[in-house]
Amino acid sequence: MSKILALTGMTGKSGSALAEVIGENPDEVNRMFPDGIRALVRATSNTRELEKWIPNVEKVVGSLESPDVLKKAFQDVDTVIHVAGIHWSREVVQAAAACHVRRLIMVHTTGIYSKYKAAGEEYRRTDAFVYSVCRENGIALTVLRPTMIYGNTSDKNVVVFIKMVDKLPIMPVVNGAKYELQPVHYKDLGDAYYKVLMNEETTANRDFILSGGAPIQLRDMLSEIGRDLGKKVRFISCPFWIAYSGACILYYLSFKKKDFREKVQRLCEPRTFSFMEAEEAFGYSPRPFPDGVKDEVKEYLEKKEQA
Repeated sequence: MSKILALTGMTGKSGSALAEVIGENPDEVNRMFPDGIRALVRATSNTRELEKWIPNVEKVVGSLESPDVLKKAFQDVDTVIHVAGIHWSREVVQAAAACHVRRLIMVHTTGIYSKYKAAGEEYRRTDAFVYSVCRENGIALTVLRPTMIYGNTSDKNVVVFIKMVDKLPIMPVVNGAKYELQPVHYKDLGDAYYKVLMNEETTANRDFILSGGAPIQLRDMLSEIGRDLGKKVRFISCPFWIAYSGACILYYLSFKKKDFREKVQRLCEPRTFSFMEAEEAFGYSPRPFPDGVKDEVKEYLEKKEQA
């Protein structure tokens, strides 16, 4: 069987970080995958960074929704790292089974642990489907579960907080924003994906949570962002019941077209998780949020100045 590594999601945040780590360790990667590296990319994807770090990468252009494209990408492949997201995991695992892929590393989400039905139920069903297909086909599976990903201004998470702190004189929050989160820097994820790839003996047929360095209250996250922006953050807090009641009213006034009820509920849901198992299995060691957010704020300010 050929020793090819196939990758999805390599033009996204954590995927690009993985490409960088692969590019920094060519000898180790070539020994494990002497027949090369193949990446599935969209026709609209910017692949400059991917080609910079992995110059000899074989690109398969197409959609993750296409079984034929996936089978082309996974033909004669030994290992697949699926970074593109849980929403395409069913298609990916079915194609991997059809192509007799030996090992599968899938990046899913800690959203399966949410107590709110819509947020977690579909993720849990996808997980169960993936586990079942891998068991039936003898695929060595590792599932990785990052928390909220941040680290550059394309993250769609922390950058929203940065913009709000920068532009609003007073920061509106729910219940004082006194609930803990554990965001993880995208470069820590790239490093983790690579270590999982290189440590099959301690990671195969296991799940790992990939959370940030330490839990931090949202209030403290916003204050940290303010310090990096050179601003003092002032808060105005809305009780949860008022925020949720407003979401319910909007839901019915919009004839059930705008439903923010669960988003408000999840806004106050603590999302902290231990990464001890990952630390013990492959030396996972993520940076704390105050260290990680500095570069993102710097990037935001540079883009603001150029605009």
